[in-house]
Amino acid sequence: MDKKLNKLTSDEYRVIIEKGTEKPFTGKYNDFFEEGVYICKQCHLPLYKSENKFKSESGWPSFDKEIPSSIRRQLDEDGERIEIVCSYCGAHLGHVFESEGYTKTNIRHCVNSISMEFVPIGTPLPRQRAIFAAGCFWGVEYMFRKVHGVIDVVNGYTGGFVEKPTYQQVCTGKTGHAEAVLVIFDPNIVGYEELVRYFFEIHDPTQIGGQGPDIGDQYRSEIFYTDEEQKLIAEKVIKELTEKGMKIVTKVTEASNFYKAEEYHQNYYEKTKEAPYCHFRRNIFNTDYIKVII
Repeated sequence: MDKKLNKLTSDEYRVIIEKGTEKPFTGKYNDFFEEGVYICKQCHLPLYKSENKFKSESGWPSFDKEIPSSIRRQLDEDGERIEIVCSYCGAHLGHVFESEGYTKTNIRHCVNSISMEFVPIGTPLPRQRAIFAAGCFWGVEYMFRKVHGVIDVVNGYTGGFVEKPTYQQVCTGKTGHAEAVLVIFDPNIVGYEELVRYFFEIHDPTQIGGQGPDIGDQYRSEIFYTDEEQKLIAEKVIKELTEKGMKIVTKVTEASNFYKAEEYHQNYYEKTKEAPYCHFRRNIFNTDYIKVII
């Protein structure tokens, strides 16, 4: 699998890759306020909801909140401003500013129109993300890569308080982070609910403080939702399993920064030609709801 990024025009490349800036008041979304979702031009993942767009008179589209886990902040090359990029593909979006007083969040994401596309409300998104923690991410990644409709799986760390943690730090169990996977999928092929059900079938959601022989808070069971719909779906499936008599300990938490793990952790079992030692599919739902590549 790879990111399968979209081909860019020369103007898009100048802004998205070379970190240029389009002229103020010229972008197609500057005075655009229809309902829907703004997605990354390069990878088509959701970035902002229209409800968080506001008029700032700055000359560029302004948002006071991003979709959780969609944006990465980093120091700009000028050493002063904070650059914002797509957290998945690294596409340059613009810059973020604080304490300007425009909205209650007191934050303004100043974004180039050319870095985005708009998906009207009611129109299916071309790509979506899901974030799961279910023990050692090697095995979780291996299992999700088998699902038809999954485009990519990234191993990483999330849910904690340490910025840009290393594997060694996370292993101490003192960072608050869990080993997790970022699942990029085509919602027109496989739905989020199907992925949640599969998540519960490939690990033991009743085990506290670890998974199999891997013990520690970093191996906990947790679902990180990026919007209210994902939260409701996760809670619905947990309720269904609870009514079956299962004592589910899986947490449901709003997504935050997702930090990609070191390169040697990516595609681990494909690199080593080994097999997961504690992840396999259990028949919990007694129905063939998802297509898995064997």
